[in-house]
Amino acid sequence: MTPIRLGIVGLGRLGMEHARTLRFGVPGVRLAAVCSTVRDEVTRARSELDVPAGYVEYERMIAEAELDGVVIASSSAAHTDQIVGAIEAGLHVFCEKPLGTTIEQCRRAEAVVTAHPEQRFMLGFMRRYDSSYRYAVQRIRSGAIGEPFLVRAYGLDPDRFAAGAIRFAATSGGIFLDMMIHDIDLARWLLRSEVRMVHAIGGNFKHQAFGEVGDVDNATALMQFDDNAMGLFYVGRTAAHGYHVETEIVGTEGAIRIDGVPRSTRAVVYTGAGVGEPIVQSFPERFAEAFRNEFLEFAACIREARSPEVTVHDGVRATTVAHAATESLRARTAIDVRYR
Repeated sequence: MTPIRLGIVGLGRLGMEHARTLRFGVPGVRLAAVCSTVRDEVTRARSELDVPAGYVEYERMIAEAELDGVVIASSSAAHTDQIVGAIEAGLHVFCEKPLGTTIEQCRRAEAVVTAHPEQRFMLGFMRRYDSSYRYAVQRIRSGAIGEPFLVRAYGLDPDRFAAGAIRFAATSGGIFLDMMIHDIDLARWLLRSEVRMVHAIGGNFKHQAFGEVGDVDNATALMQFDDNAMGLFYVGRTAAHGYHVETEIVGTEGAIRIDGVPRSTRAVVYTGAGVGEPIVQSFPERFAEAFRNEFLEFAACIREARSPEVTVHDGVRATTVAHAATESLRARTAIDVRYR
């Protein structure tokens, strides 16, 4: 089997994890090139992963390296230009969320991807490829909990990563686009319905520095969907205990809860200090399986010439809802979601 040759751009915390997964964890894929504007990151990746080519300019990588596709794990504001460049160069594209930081960027990416159906495009909503969430969807579709009418979701980052989030806050698109977008996509997928209305509130309860760029460190949103189903979402950057992603889907005949306690193992420790369980500390730890699964799917879509489940249109819809939540937070009122 001829390997699929992929290059990756962006070698930060997530990008380097993706590079390792592509190098060692995805059969039939060859990591052929790495790219970062930080030369030391390129040097480190090439050395650690034995990658044949490294670049500090993305345009050179897609023009010179022998590639079938690219993985985009760069800063959010760069995604759209890099998607367009790769698609127009005839490459397949896997892009981390978000599709873009503005609706205009998302529409541009959507237009280019739609105009080139022969190239596979996949967006990195990795929770759809987590075994627990896929099991939940299977049970929901089989009618196990009746008609689902509520999704409640928590997405909390450890406080120890707040300093890094502050550094990138000005270009992240804000807490709803940076964090809640995963929960928005999950709810759309779980309920098979689109968000109609959102009312968001939030504030800076621990790190006032987020406020300097118009962002917050904790936020909640109430959403109503086209079929009148409801969403309750809470995202925050100040979790003391670790990385906490929790989702509950409530239906007319039951409920499914995923990760009520974000355990890293099944061990429970009994000591004089009490009873405790080790907790997941980062998203690469919690979603390692999902990241690998989505790359396996991306490679299979390229090889089999078929479209992935997560499309560019999902990126546009989720980003539109995230922007509506940001608008609601600033206006202090409910906002109707306008998709066009």
